[in-house]
Amino acid sequence: MLTGMKGNRFFRLFASHLILILMAVIIIYPLLWTVGASFNPGNSLVSNSIIPKNPTLDHYKELFAGKESLQYGHWYLNSLKISIFTMIGSVISVSFTAYAFSRFRFKGRKNALTLFLLLQMIPQFSALIALFVLAQLLGMMNSHWLLILLYIGGTIPMNTYLMKGYMDSIPMDLDESAKIDGASNTRIFLQIIMPLSRPMLAVVAMNGFTGPLGDFVMSSTILRTPESYTLPIGLYNLVNEVMGASYTTFAAGAILISIPIAIAFLLLQKHFVSGLTAGGTKG
Repeated sequence: MLTGMKGNRFFRLFASHLILILMAVIIIYPLLWTVGASFNPGNSLVSNSIIPKNPTLDHYKELFAGKESLQYGHWYLNSLKISIFTMIGSVISVSFTAYAFSRFRFKGRKNALTLFLLLQMIPQFSALIALFVLAQLLGMMNSHWLLILLYIGGTIPMNTYLMKGYMDSIPMDLDESAKIDGASNTRIFLQIIMPLSRPMLAVVAMNGFTGPLGDFVMSSTILRTPESYTLPIGLYNLVNEVMGASYTTFAAGAILISIPIAIAFLLLQKHFVSGLTAGGTKG
């Protein structure tokens, strides 16, 4: 009996570690290949290897060489601008909507939550034509601010559900005690609910920051001039040229995109992990 239990436990542990190792290889191998490609000389990936024989920094230098066709630094700033403002707007808007759904009971509340759930099921690309027409009617083609508003609107349904679930786990007794002491709903929201919701705020902030940095579909629909490009559009055009495609320079640019994401994750890691876990199990 004991031998059988030990055998089953060993098999489960072995299977779990094997799956984890396979997933790690699947995730790490492409990353190592991209890093290696960014240091390999030449423009083709055919002769590249994970460990470059003659490593060079020429591709990184080329990104910031100031070529008119390669405005990498400008695209980088555009992406950071859009990501930072999207993150701030997402945190503010999601906090308000989640607090309203969590703490107040009003007419249409359940229907609104159902609508949010349905909006999550609609693919983003299904609204591209409508968004393109809207941008033209408003005269906001190539507008970063329109793109920021669209990103913020896209983050509200999913993140509202996450944050509402987290806020539901905060006892209502805290609100009632504060109201007895004369605190308004605004003060309760700012001084009690928001500090206690920091883990989930970190999740919303991380989602709002990383989303625009990796988006190509929506940004390419709104942004049409090289001066307004974000990194995904600019790098795509770098490898889309029939005769002048440079995959190794693309790899260098892709590596640099990960730097702000890594910094944001390190800054929010403590709250991010606990908030993501709590948001998935509470509410």
